[in-house]
Amino acid sequence: MSEEMIHPRFSDHEERALATVLDQIIPPRSDGRLPGAGGLGLVRHIEQVVQQAPHLRPVIVQGLSALDKLARSRNPAGFVALSSQDKSELLSQLTASQQGFLPSLIFHTYVGYYQDARVVEALGLEARPPFPKGHEMEPNDLSLLDPVRQRPKLYRQG
Repeated sequence: MSEEMIHPRFSDHEERALATVLDQIIPPRSDGRLPGAGGLGLVRHIEQVVQQAPHLRPVIVQGLSALDKLARSRNPAGFVALSSQDKSELLSQLTASQQGFLPSLIFHTYVGYYQDARVVEALGLEARPPFPKGHEMEPNDLSLLDPVRQRPKLYRQG
């Protein structure tokens, strides 16, 4: 059985709604320096998270479905077509009935967003892992370990 069949991707409709929700979580900056989380393409990051943690898929899919139902009561075109104010209100309203949806999504959105090289560079940081290039550390005062070194052995040699 293929990986796609075990963990299918989000539908096109779910992807559009999810990208819109992600842009509500982290909206684009008005100066254009930083994109919103949806515009950055974090739907793919969320899909990867769901692949690794399949228990999150129903939480996200059910949350998007409930959000769509709430949105269509205001606008037949759904969540994507609502004003930013209405989107924010509906997300707040949804939190009461779908308690795991938004906290899970917020956590994984922030993780993906601030690991993206484009965001890191826009923040004026070097987009690289901290290791192996590493960061400079001040030398330690190893004499602080002398009291530990002077203790008798607390273990058996075998």
